[in-house]
Amino acid sequence: MPQHWGSPSLHPKGFFGGLLSVVGGPVPPPCVRPQGGGRARCCWGGAGAGFLEEEEEEEEEEGGPGLTAPLRRTMSRAGGSGAPPAPLQDYEVAGKVMLLGDSGVGKTCFLLQFRDGAFLSGTFIATVGIDFRNKVVAVDGVKVKLQIWDTAGQERFRSVTHAYYRDAQALLLLYDITSKMSFDNIRAWLTEIHEYAQKDVVIMLLGNKADVSSERAVRTEDGASLAREYGVPFMETSAKTGMNVELAFLAIAKELKQRALQPPDEPRFQIHDYIEAQQKKSGCCAFA
Repeated sequence: MPQHWGSPSLHPKGFFGGLLSVVGGPVPPPCVRPQGGGRARCCWGGAGAGFLEEEEEEEEEEGGPGLTAPLRRTMSRAGGSGAPPAPLQDYEVAGKVMLLGDSGVGKTCFLLQFRDGAFLSGTFIATVGIDFRNKVVAVDGVKVKLQIWDTAGQERFRSVTHAYYRDAQALLLLYDITSKMSFDNIRAWLTEIHEYAQKDVVIMLLGNKADVSSERAVRTEDGASLAREYGVPFMETSAKTGMNVELAFLAIAKELKQRALQPPDEPRFQIHDYIEAQQKKSGCCAFA
């Protein structure tokens, strides 16, 4: 059984052996909404560290469950214009997920496919800086809100991206199966993750644009092999067709839910095994 990310001996030759000393202190758990209701309280870390209350607005009345506008974080609801506050989204667990990878690998389309079930076709427009969207999903009867951050892959925005690593609970690292360079750069991305992210952050490697198999430049076996080397789960995905997009996010949501709510004496959720089982059920695609 491969070692998973977060183990001090994860990387061959001990490359990640110093991870515990690089990222000090306890890892903040995903945000948890009190069982009796009320506002979720979360420690987001960074320069504005502290507990914040979350306030949301429904994006549309009939837009489907879990589709919300970006969070407005406020320290209090007191005062204001006197208008009634927007209703809080009903969820029990929340976590921050980041999409990482070179520019052009399809991160924005990947997010839109999951959130809205739509594919953004046409001329490629690179993400500038960083953006995020929310979606609430049901996991074993528990509502989990994923705050998904879409990051710019260009080098000039890398310092901006670094600032958001430390309080992320999960990272989806994408490459383009038609671009050997985007795959070759995965090791550099993992090095950055080692330097800036939490030691037990959930990482998933995704080979995107699997629908363009005629232009494939990276073999499925190569992606699976790299994932095994680093002890992270792997799938090939398609933001265009939706292949494995929902599975990737649901696996993350299930992991975050288990971390937040599972009693310590119960066996840990194994994200590798879950993905493999789901892949076998569907008879689809690569996993590791």
